[in-house]
Amino acid sequence: MSQNERSPLLRHDSDEEADERELLRLEDQDPENPRAWPRWRKLANVGVIASMAILSPLASSMFTPGIAQIADDLNTTPTTVIGTTTGFVVMLGLGPLILAPLSETFGRRKLYLICFACFTLLQIPTALAPNIAFLITVRSISGFFGSIGIANGGGTISDMFIPSERAGVFGWYLLGPLLGPTLGPLFGGIIVQRLGWRWVFWIMTIICSINTFAGYIFLKETYAPVILSARKTSYEHDAADADGTKYRYEGEDSRPMRQKLAHSLSRPPKIFAQPIVAIMSIYQALIFGTTYSLYTNFQDIYGGSYGFSTEIVGLLYLGPGLGFLFAVWFLVPRIDDVYKALTARNNDKPAPEFRLPLANIGAVLIPISLFWFAWTVEKHKHWAVSIAATFFYGIGQVMILNTTQNYYIDSFEKYAASAIAAGTVFRSLVGGVIPLFAPALFERIGYGWGISVFAFVSLALAPAPLFFFYYGKPVRERFAIKL
Repeated sequence: MSQNERSPLLRHDSDEEADERELLRLEDQDPENPRAWPRWRKLANVGVIASMAILSPLASSMFTPGIAQIADDLNTTPTTVIGTTTGFVVMLGLGPLILAPLSETFGRRKLYLICFACFTLLQIPTALAPNIAFLITVRSISGFFGSIGIANGGGTISDMFIPSERAGVFGWYLLGPLLGPTLGPLFGGIIVQRLGWRWVFWIMTIICSINTFAGYIFLKETYAPVILSARKTSYEHDAADADGTKYRYEGEDSRPMRQKLAHSLSRPPKIFAQPIVAIMSIYQALIFGTTYSLYTNFQDIYGGSYGFSTEIVGLLYLGPGLGFLFAVWFLVPRIDDVYKALTARNNDKPAPEFRLPLANIGAVLIPISLFWFAWTVEKHKHWAVSIAATFFYGIGQVMILNTTQNYYIDSFEKYAASAIAAGTVFRSLVGGVIPLFAPALFERIGYGWGISVFAFVSLALAPAPLFFFYYGKPVRERFAIKL
């Protein structure tokens, strides 16, 4: 793994002092090097973590068609029930702050398996919740463990794929965090109407158990320092009775575990302080806050104003879902194409900013689609007209999130998981909290102006990708980070 790939936003210490121990590193053709694995093995890993990344966001919204049913069953209000989404989504954002750097200490595979097993088991008490306080508490804890797929997915993909082939693979993986909240109400509407809200979590228990089992079979360790650490232990054991050769490995951290953990956990906050990461995280936060605010109000909009059943309302979430699929199929692969073309024009010198041009598609589509949706709903136009707007909103979401996440990975390759965690926490905090206030906003000023508030904010942030494409380099150089 070339050092220059992960240098753009990092400031490195001086070269290591002379060390007589034999150096271990993963060469390009090393069979244990994740980038040299057969493609089927790489895709098996991606498939498992993509499933984890879709199931936890799926759980965040799958019960939303049953908000009124839960409120009646647990003797509370619908707004309080929305708090279960807030707790879950907030912890979905806070989890990566801890889990991502831990994966850069203990390895990816252990964290995936332990955390997703915990997430699976926590679906059982959720299904049995006797009151709203218990439901909010257990949901929040499960959100923390469920964040593992989101926390480490980008890092795992960075471990296995070189930059020029990364965006296409990452686009399919990122469908998880996007499609999860979208497909959740679709399936949840059917389950809630036919079986009751508790069955949402019983079914999640079954599906997550299958995925956890698949993880034990197919997931392999991809983090180079952990692979090399195991190799070092094996080599020194074999050499103990022979010549007693000692080894060290590329990326080795010989400090005590307590210091290593403290240093690892400090990475995401340091990365978030970088201005480009902070501003693009605000952009992602706007998208997630808007999305959850719309999704938690679809039942009121289309069930109330249009008189649709819970099942039919669930089907309407296919609007943004189809937008996601369109973008991933036709537009996301072009991110790599643009990256390669700009690198070639720059004397074969890559730069993180080469990931950003296609973000402008999202920067244009998001405010347009939100204004479109806001006023067609307000004026009670045919339901298909407003749902058509969500198709373009879905495309915009994918383009902003994909380009931004690829930018983070290219900038902090070795610490890609921590970089993505830094961006995830803010978007999840906002995405979890804003829906609590959205119903009051919509009730006070209507859906037209209420949703337009989100559109105006997205319009203000629209120039960010273009600005950083042209001026990102001097900003990076001025705010280089020592990790």
